[in-house]
Amino acid sequence: MNAPHGVVTDPHLAWVRDVVPRTDGCEECLRMGTPWVHLRLCLTCGHVGCCDSSPMRHARAHAGVIGHPIVRSAQPGEDWRWCYVDEAFA
Repeated sequence: MNAPHGVVTDPHLAWVRDVVPRTDGCEECLRMGTPWVHLRLCLTCGHVGCCDSSPMRHARAHAGVIGHPIVRSAQPGEDWRWCYVDEAFA
């Protein structure tokens, strides 16, 4: 889909909601006692999962199993979104 001025927008952005993180760390890693590297916030439901550099990759698993495509970095000072469906910044 094309936005004004020729900018291409991700059609999965329709899944983005105003969410609040459900936890202060990766939900699954906290339960399992496993470490993470960086955190990602699901912009559909507020799930907090660990990044692809983390051993368990829970953010990607959440996107694949639950079907919520877009996350935002939950790292301080970072303001980017990623679409797991398109494997691109959103």
